[in-house]
Amino acid sequence: MATTKQKEAARHNLGKARKVQSQRAHGHDVPKRSQGMSTAEQNRLPDSAFAFPDERKEPLSDAAHARNAIARFDQVEGVSDSERDAAWRRIRAAAKKFGVEVHERGWRQLMRGGKTGS
Repeated sequence: MATTKQKEAARHNLGKARKVQSQRAHGHDVPKRSQGMSTAEQNRLPDSAFAFPDERKEPLSDAAHARNAIARFDQVEGVSDSERDAAWRRIRAAAKKFGVEVHERGWRQLMRGGKTGS
């Protein structure tokens, strides 16, 4: 359940998004503010580019996304331990590829005190 503050922020963000969308539709060049991946870019990624390919969660396309996948690992819900094992292997491989240091030896260390852990 969203709080009143969250609902107000969502309304504000929708208003800003509609304004920018309208400006772009009328030919104005409004630059992207975020450095992240757009939904369209994410949709074009193959399933193999995700830590959790069946759910298409946690893309691993660059160092920032690899770090984000590690930070949010405990927030992914509805996956089995075997899926987490496979996702952790993919995250570790991506981290190595992009030069991201991973201090945890296994994904269970990330779950201690997390949203889905104890």
